[in-house]
Amino acid sequence: MKTFETIEHTADIGVRSFGATEEEAFENAAFGMFSLLADLELVSDEVEFPVIVEGEDRETLLVEWLNELLYIYESQGVILKKFHVSVLEDTRLEGSAWGGHIDPARHEIRTDIKAVTYYQLQVTRTEKGWIAEVIFDV
Repeated sequence: MKTFETIEHTADIGVRSFGATEEEAFENAAFGMFSLLADLELVSDEVEFPVIVEGEDRETLLVEWLNELLYIYESQGVILKKFHVSVLEDTRLEGSAWGGHIDPARHEIRTDIKAVTYYQLQVTRTEKGWIAEVIFDV
C-alpha cells in the first residue's frame, strides 16, 4: 500500500494518506506534508519532539496534529521526517516526531505551507484501511 499521494487544488495543495490503521494514516499525512516541504532523504531524524493535541473529532485531531508539527518546523527550525501516533482516542492524540535542524547548504524548502485547512477534510475507513485527506494553504 502506498503511503500518500498529492492532491492538486486550485491555489493550494494537499495529501491523501493511506494506512492499515487510523494511526498510520495520520503518520502518513504528516510524512506527506513534510515531503512537500523538502527532500526528506536529506534530513536526519536525531531530534525527537513529543506531541499531544486535543480536538472535538477525528478530523479536528488530524488538523491539530499537522498544525502542531508545522509549528515545530517553524519555531524550532527543524524538518521532521519520522512520525509515530501512540494514542488516538476520540478527542486526544499523543505521538512523536523526529527530524533534524534545517541546514540551508543541504535542505531546499520546496513549498511554503502556511497552514492546514478544514477544506475537503476527511478521515475515512474503507475495506482496505484508512484514508485521510487534507488541503494545505500555501
